[in-house]
Amino acid sequence: MSLDLTKIAQAVGHMVARLKAGRQEKQRHLQYALNVIGNQAIDLEPLKRKIALSKTSWLVAGPVDGLGQRYQAPAAPDEFTILASDGSHIDVDRHRSTRCYLINIGGAHLDYGASPNAALNSHPHLYSADEDLVMTPVAGGRQQVIEGSLLGIKRSVEECRHLTGMAAELPSDRPALALLDGSLILWGLASLDYPEFVVSALLDKGFLNSLEQMKGISQDKNLALASYISFPGSTDVVNALRLAICPHEPADCDRYCDKIPCGKRDCDAVAGIRDRELFLGFLGPGERSALFISQSSIVRKRYGDHRVHFFYLRVDDEIARVELPQWVALDNDRLELAHALILDQCRRGHGYPVALSEAHEQAVITGADREQFYQLVELSLTEVQLPTLTSAKSRSKRTRWI
Repeated sequence: MSLDLTKIAQAVGHMVARLKAGRQEKQRHLQYALNVIGNQAIDLEPLKRKIALSKTSWLVAGPVDGLGQRYQAPAAPDEFTILASDGSHIDVDRHRSTRCYLINIGGAHLDYGASPNAALNSHPHLYSADEDLVMTPVAGGRQQVIEGSLLGIKRSVEECRHLTGMAAELPSDRPALALLDGSLILWGLASLDYPEFVVSALLDKGFLNSLEQMKGISQDKNLALASYISFPGSTDVVNALRLAICPHEPADCDRYCDKIPCGKRDCDAVAGIRDRELFLGFLGPGERSALFISQSSIVRKRYGDHRVHFFYLRVDDEIARVELPQWVALDNDRLELAHALILDQCRRGHGYPVALSEAHEQAVITGADREQFYQLVELSLTEVQLPTLTSAKSRSKRTRWI
């Protein structure tokens, strides 16, 4: 039986009523936040020191060139190239007869200018060997099964590796932007659930190694690298505003505010606001924000020269978060190239970068694709007279009883 919406209609109505009741208060918080970020009297260097010394339970962005700066996009060059990669996967299904997973990486190479051209590609890879299904520490010990969220992280590593390979083939005489979808921060590996050998293999030897290769490629080419996050949910910059209005030097939430109820603290004047809401009211069309640096623990400890910086970009009525490795962010020419070409891509793609859309189309695996993949596997097993046992649960889901 499908979901009976009539049984939750009343609950939905109550939810909407609560949201409407809180809208006025949220607008007051938003206006206060806009006043703070636009306050030219805030001294940047003391704020940087305060952020560095404060103890909070939230992730706070580190300002690089200010809080309330706004930058118009420079004009895009006449001739340029956009590269993008994206991925999709079929996870291990324990109810099927064979343990395996598949990663499909899609790529787009788009040339603009006097001789426009497009090259699209996809590269599916099946992983079924024992060494593909688990990660094993060099010294022996407990293995880590590759499935679920860890498989998603491995896919991100493969997307970056594929993009690096595409960048290596670029000519040296054209400005180029290499784009990834989503964050440059492998948030899943920040969890303490993963042992060190897993983090080292996927992050140090995988993702960061590809970024290092990309940095090397950029030495001989006018190449910028960025990732694009549509409709971001982050609050890093708003949290920096919370510290800017905190009366304590430095801020220490547990020490000074542990006994104060939520809503009564000074910093609660901007609570409940997301960065995208703040910058939607602050930036004009096509403008980018000031540059910020991620204070994520995994970035600070592991990323080195690739430490993640970011800015917010207004594209029509949406705010996007653009992340860049440090070697791009602190090079003004590459920073401006990323700003100009991402905005150009969004305007060509109705608000979303064209190259990422095309890479996604090459990578996407539909529900029908998944079923056909498993049918191919089972047919191939049958042809060589190997068993094709599946669980009763799997058979039940594929069988109509009524």
